[in-house]
Amino acid sequence: MNKTKNSVNAIRSKFINYFNKNDHEVITSSNLVPNNDPTLLFTNAGMVQFKNVFTGLEKRDYNRAVSSQKCLRAGGKHNDLENVGRTARHHTFFEMLGNFSFGDYFKEKAIFQAWELLTKEYELPKEKLLVTIFDDDTEAENLWKKISGLSDKKIIKISTSDNFWSMGDTGPCGPCSEIFYDHGPSIEGGPPGSKNEDGDRFIEIWNLVFMQFEQISKNERVDLPKPSIDTGMGLERISAVLQNTHNNYETDMMKDLVEASSLVTGVEKTKDNIVSHRVVADHLRSISFLIAEGVLPSNEGRGYVLRRIMRRAMRHTHLLGASDPVIFKLVKSLIEQMGDAFPELVTQKLTIENTIKDEEIKFKDTLDRGMTLLMNEIDEKISPGVLLGQKAFELYDTYGFPLDLTEDVLKSYGWKVDHQGFEKSMNEQKIKARQAWSGSGDDVYNQDILKLLLDLPPTNFRGYDENTFETKIDLIIKNNKVYDNVFANEQVDIICNETIFYAESGGQISDKGVIVGKNFKANILNSKKITVGNGKIIFVSKIEILSGKITVGDIIKQLIDLDFRKQICSHHSATHLLHEALRQKLGLHVAQKGSLVTNEKLRFDFSHQKPISLELIKEIEDEVNYRIFCNDKVTTKVMSPDKAIEKGAIALFGEKYADEVRVVSIGKSIDNEREAWSVELCGGTHVKNTSEISTFKILTETGVSSGVRRIEALTNMAAINYYNSEIDKIRYISSSLKTNSTQVTKKIEQLVSENQKINKELKLLKNKSHLNYDNNSTKETINGIVFEYKIYDDLIVKELKSNAENFINHNNSNIVCLISKIDNKASIVVAVDKSLTSKFNAVEMVNEVSAILGGKGGGGRPDMAQSGGSDPKNSLQAINKIKDYIKLKI
Repeated sequence: MNKTKNSVNAIRSKFINYFNKNDHEVITSSNLVPNNDPTLLFTNAGMVQFKNVFTGLEKRDYNRAVSSQKCLRAGGKHNDLENVGRTARHHTFFEMLGNFSFGDYFKEKAIFQAWELLTKEYELPKEKLLVTIFDDDTEAENLWKKISGLSDKKIIKISTSDNFWSMGDTGPCGPCSEIFYDHGPSIEGGPPGSKNEDGDRFIEIWNLVFMQFEQISKNERVDLPKPSIDTGMGLERISAVLQNTHNNYETDMMKDLVEASSLVTGVEKTKDNIVSHRVVADHLRSISFLIAEGVLPSNEGRGYVLRRIMRRAMRHTHLLGASDPVIFKLVKSLIEQMGDAFPELVTQKLTIENTIKDEEIKFKDTLDRGMTLLMNEIDEKISPGVLLGQKAFELYDTYGFPLDLTEDVLKSYGWKVDHQGFEKSMNEQKIKARQAWSGSGDDVYNQDILKLLLDLPPTNFRGYDENTFETKIDLIIKNNKVYDNVFANEQVDIICNETIFYAESGGQISDKGVIVGKNFKANILNSKKITVGNGKIIFVSKIEILSGKITVGDIIKQLIDLDFRKQICSHHSATHLLHEALRQKLGLHVAQKGSLVTNEKLRFDFSHQKPISLELIKEIEDEVNYRIFCNDKVTTKVMSPDKAIEKGAIALFGEKYADEVRVVSIGKSIDNEREAWSVELCGGTHVKNTSEISTFKILTETGVSSGVRRIEALTNMAAINYYNSEIDKIRYISSSLKTNSTQVTKKIEQLVSENQKINKELKLLKNKSHLNYDNNSTKETINGIVFEYKIYDDLIVKELKSNAENFINHNNSNIVCLISKIDNKASIVVAVDKSLTSKFNAVEMVNEVSAILGGKGGGGRPDMAQSGGSDPKNSLQAINKIKDYIKLKI
């Protein structure tokens, strides 16, 4: 880790230390996955973790803070993905240095600290700095003159929203002041506000936001009683300035990562490939930090964005010529650069490396499938045409094919791409992504209601020990409005200061039940938790009023649906048993990655690199059932998280725990490190002893993403119903096969064997027909190498590969070249006996002849490759070129 005077790491440390000396609380970066804003895809600014503090919904025991916040912009509104590597300052991952005042100091101190840090601590020349202010912020203008001595010419007034910040249509807002660095007249560009402001000469390095107003409505704005400060300075930008470059990729950290990319790919940096190396260096950071936080590549939400970033990086290693996985090897270099500041990279190193490597292996197959799909599209048309934009987008979105790659392949066949259709599909996908990421799906209350919740006490959950309870209704909410009375057939949210209804959390669904009062009855549909203030939790229950009228202040009786709760408890306690059984049978690397506990089933996601064998599945299932049979006690204690971990409790990585946590212990300890067989931090509801679970049955074990497996299982009545259903199926099958149930397996094996025999005979007949069809091919022996070739007039391209395989497997040929001249195009396949691929490479051969056929190269494997072109008349010339290649290689 480089900590020389102006290294990136030293610059970060100096910023943190300066504000710490000025009475700011040093706050660790929050996760890239925000835990206080379900509508936000990724943390994209330093103030995100303080959002509720600024709005007054949360109180903390400090009023000044400083942080270096991990940020990511690669999806939604803030999407820098396509610009990364091509410009000097675009990144997906970046760090935002920030100092914050929550109703403490305001403009004068914020400006003084910024100026002092830049000119004294970082020693930037004063004459290189200039600032912008909102055009009517005369207070900021006068303070800048007083503190910095800047002239009027260097205090630029901006009237646009660029210098006025707001959190939304309503809420805190205020003018901004941005600090710029002048790289000098040798760099093109004008000062902010000028026509040439987009040039590189004047670079914004720090933004000071003065939150002094509250926007009440479109036409009403009032002064905040306690104005606040929110500042943000990109670490990469200030580092570039302090290291005398205007390119962030020339700073020490990024330069070292670019160099590492060059080393692992074995490709020296040049002006032609530097973009690819920079993309790899930037994307490595995003990929690694997301995986470290438990985000894994998938086809939806954050996992989808991660996969897009990964595949873009992999596409660029492919462009650099790296055919084997290489990005995972760069994690070590990243840890050397950033591991001290972000220890999660160190603790999650193996998970990061394994996840990247698995995805790299998959991507190679994906590229091959994409190429096949593209070739099939061409084969299905009689003459050159236009590839549908929707299909081009599918290649881009699913297979990682940039549009320019698709265009290059098509060009050699005389095809074009429907650009308009591609853009339409791209925009539709963006709209779907925004709709899919509207948040958690929960009702989102407005600021007025959230402020009302601040005045309520935290909800006291009585459901661990009580099945019925009497309490009163404190608040009724419907459609983001507060009501005093509601009536039959309405669905509303209610809040009580005490409740027995478990609120959905930790993967466990909420309870069901009823509430009754003197004049009404209502069903409990679900319950949710809302966190307000400094960690205060409010339970909100959605109810459907069956009869009568409900009024705020009514005394009600709560009754849990006991059968529903019992099934949930059974599945939840079984999840803990399953977790421990997996750790014991597979290893201590197993960690929970997600779960779902319902009355009907359990689903458990965990870290493991490969599928679990049927034998091991049975052992795991047997272990859980043994624990159920033991009738072990399930006990719960409340203690501090540190104390719980001392006792061997398993905590979830990245989870934020309260000062006190519930610790669920099951069974007797088998070692001195844990106080029970299973010990976990858990706030869910559980059985009193394991025999209440009755039985446990694993249904499926599948992969959900790289390095994550999923088990779905049943317990209690759900498992008994499953057993009965399976028995009924066996009875039906045995009846259909006219055998008894004990002979069903043997009968099925007999039928499968007969079916396989028939299929084998059909395959032999098909291969024989292929050989008869192609008995007029030409064979030549070149210095001991048997070369077989044939030129077809009308064979569809998808048949070329299977024919080439037949020639290799049945004709004793070492190398086969087949060309089809269908539809006035040339398509070529070269196959090589696998024992000769160390000397003869099919990909090299198709690339040798592609230009002769009017193409631009091909692709495939060393033993099988294909290409195409627009000049079929040169087919014989291409065959002769292959012969020359063979002669040269011998």
